[in-house]
Amino acid sequence: MTGNFDGATVLITGGTGSFGNALLDTLKSSGVREVRIFSRDELKQEHMRIRHADPRLRFYIGDVRDRASLDGVMGGVDYVFHAAALKQVPSCEFFPMQAVLTNVVGSANVIESAIAHAVARVVCLSTDKAVYPANAMGMTKALMEKMAHAAARAQDAGTTVLSSVRYGNVMCSRGSVIPLFMQQICAGKPLTVTVPEMTRFLLPLPQAIELVTFAFCHANQGDLFVRKAPACSVRALAQALQNLFAVSVPVRVIGMRHGEKIYETLATREELAKAEDMADYYRVPMDDRDLNYGKYFTEGDTRERELEDYTSHNTEQLDVGSVERLLLTLPEVRAELAAAGRPTAQ
Repeated sequence: MTGNFDGATVLITGGTGSFGNALLDTLKSSGVREVRIFSRDELKQEHMRIRHADPRLRFYIGDVRDRASLDGVMGGVDYVFHAAALKQVPSCEFFPMQAVLTNVVGSANVIESAIAHAVARVVCLSTDKAVYPANAMGMTKALMEKMAHAAARAQDAGTTVLSSVRYGNVMCSRGSVIPLFMQQICAGKPLTVTVPEMTRFLLPLPQAIELVTFAFCHANQGDLFVRKAPACSVRALAQALQNLFAVSVPVRVIGMRHGEKIYETLATREELAKAEDMADYYRVPMDDRDLNYGKYFTEGDTRERELEDYTSHNTEQLDVGSVERLLLTLPEVRAELAAAGRPTAQ
C-alpha cells in the first residue's frame, strides 16, 4: 500500500462495490483510523460488516444525489475516494437522466461537500469510456472529470486537492463479461459475444487500486492519472476461457449493445502531448488557463502531430496464451476452475 493513511479518516462513496471492497482490504492493513462506507445498498453493507468485522468501519446509508446525506458523513473526513456511479452502458443508455443525476449531480455534490468540509484530498474514479464518449455513461463520467478540473482551478494552494483517475475494464468486476462467460461455460451454453474483433483494456482489480493510491500520493491540483494496460479482443478472451476450462462451446455473435464502441480510448493525443510519462502511468495536468484567451498564444508542436490516441487497438495486444496467464492471476477465475476440477497452477 502506497500512501500514508496513519490516523486518517477515509470516506469511500459507492463503497459496497468491487472497488470499495478491494480498497477496504488494502486500507485495513494501513494505519487508518476510520473508514466510512457510503452507499444506498443496506444488504451489501451488512455483508461487508459481517465479512470484515472491523471496529474501524462505519457504514452510512445515503445517496450522492442527496447533498444533505453527504454533508452528514463528510465531517472529520481527511480523504475521499469517489467511486459511486452508474456504470452499466446499456442501462445508462435507456435511463440517461438517472446517469446524469448520479454521475454528474452526485459527483458535484461530493466535490462541493468535500471542499466545504476542508477534506485534504479527493480522488474521483473515471473510465476509458469518458474519452470521445459515445454513450450516456461515458458522457456523464467525462462531465465528472470536467467538474473536478473546474473545482480544482478554483482552489487555493493548501486547500482540497482534487484529482481523477481513468482506467479500462476491471477484470471480474461487477458487470464484467468474464463472470458471464464462465457461467455460460459451466452451464454448457454458447458464449454470447458482441463483436469478436472488439478490443478492451484488461486491468486486474489490484492494479486499479494501485492506480488510485498512486494518484493519492502524487497528485497535484487537478491532475488526471491514466493507467497503462494491455488489451485483447473479445474473441481471444472467449477462447482463453474455453482453453482454461478445457471445453469447446459454440460462440454466438449477438452484435454490439446499446452505446458500445469497437475499441476504447484511455488518453487522447492532445492529453498525451502534455502528459508526464511515469512508467506505468500517465499524469495529465489540468489546463489551468482562465477565460482571458488574449493572454495566450499557440505555437506549432511537432511532437503533438506525431502522437496518436492511446487506445485498446494500439496498446500491447495479448494473444490467447497471454490472456490465459492473466486470467489465472484472478482469484475468481481460479475458484471457478477449482470448482470445475481444472488445474489452476500458473
